[in-house]
Amino acid sequence: MMRNGALRVLAAAMARHSAASASVPAPLGGASLAPAAGTMPQILHRGFAGDANLKRTPLYDFHVAEGGKMVPFAGYSMPIQYKDSIIDSTLNCRTNGSLFDVSHMCGLSLKGKDVIPFLETLVVGDIAALKDGTGTLSVFTNEKGGIIDDTVITRVTPSHIYLVVNAGCREKDLKHIGAHLEAYKAAGKDVSWVIHDDRALLALQGPLAAPTLQPLVATDLSKMAFSDFTMLKIDGHDCFLTRTGYTGEDGFEISVPNENALALAKKLLEVSEGKVRLTGLGARDSLRLEAGLCLYGNDLTEEITPIEGALAWTIGKRRRAEGGFLGADVILQQLKDGPARRRVGLTSTGAPARSHVEILDKEGNVVGEVTSGGFSPCLKKNIAMGYVKNGLHKAGTELKVDVRGKMNDAVIAKTPFVPTKYYKP
Repeated sequence: MMRNGALRVLAAAMARHSAASASVPAPLGGASLAPAAGTMPQILHRGFAGDANLKRTPLYDFHVAEGGKMVPFAGYSMPIQYKDSIIDSTLNCRTNGSLFDVSHMCGLSLKGKDVIPFLETLVVGDIAALKDGTGTLSVFTNEKGGIIDDTVITRVTPSHIYLVVNAGCREKDLKHIGAHLEAYKAAGKDVSWVIHDDRALLALQGPLAAPTLQPLVATDLSKMAFSDFTMLKIDGHDCFLTRTGYTGEDGFEISVPNENALALAKKLLEVSEGKVRLTGLGARDSLRLEAGLCLYGNDLTEEITPIEGALAWTIGKRRRAEGGFLGADVILQQLKDGPARRRVGLTSTGAPARSHVEILDKEGNVVGEVTSGGFSPCLKKNIAMGYVKNGLHKAGTELKVDVRGKMNDAVIAKTPFVPTKYYKP
């Protein structure tokens, strides 16, 4: 069981992450970031959570009734854990399954005949190469090549893109997209947007995800590969379904109308006969770290490029040749010459190396910094991610981490730490 002290550390780290992610950069070129008349997205705002002035997802009361320990995260009151420990929740996701409320994240649609060339000015991915009903991870970049946010982008049709952005980056992302959308429309291009705040988002993850969901849909889920997308009815509710997640396990993210979210969540738990459990942010963080997945605000920031962040694979061959996205000159030069630092995985001895812990070489020189770290419930050892100087990033390189003044042994490790189980038919 996670001790109260460790729980407080995690909650505090999440609060810092929310604050860091929410910072908004100066407008590009000094231009107004407000969308132009006619480009304002359709937004249905959720309510606020009492005296704390925190927003609530449609499942807030359900979390509280089920024993959820609620903490501030990205402006929302969210469950960090339920009655079971974070370690037990992590292990249950890997063995059986988890149901996460991720309704704090921001889903949006971009529509119009010019939507793909528009989006490709903002992200590094080759969106034109995606087939309808498929998606990919990509990143929004700034003019210096830094990462504004990471996002999962789905090509629904040639004129409809669905994407989900991080909760802590919502405001700056919408301002960034809106500013460029305004300019694009002013040039006579056809693109518009809708923010799906009338929908909740559930993440069903783990080995029992597909067996739990299958009885509730007419679609044969065995034919859906990782990153595939479809619109369908789930237990009678109109949903967007993406085979994806943030745990390294097989699973789905389900966009469901707010008014149907509670009924669907209860139904999924019922079908699993208690094996799929409600799971909070604490286990979600352990799971994503074991899977080697980044947390924006920690492992990725506006000062880190995709090349430094080990995300060069998100830049397709055509985009490398043509550029055309913000910061392309910096990013493509790093692809050619190599970056000064690289994101790596680490294992270490002693107390866990957490965010902001210094990484040193054998001579005691500071060569990097941990960005995420903790104890792995599945591996029963300390794991972390961070950045080190280029040349020290090879697996097996021996280093040190300074944990509260104690120099603990650390070794560069390949990620993911726990093998991923993304589904392929």
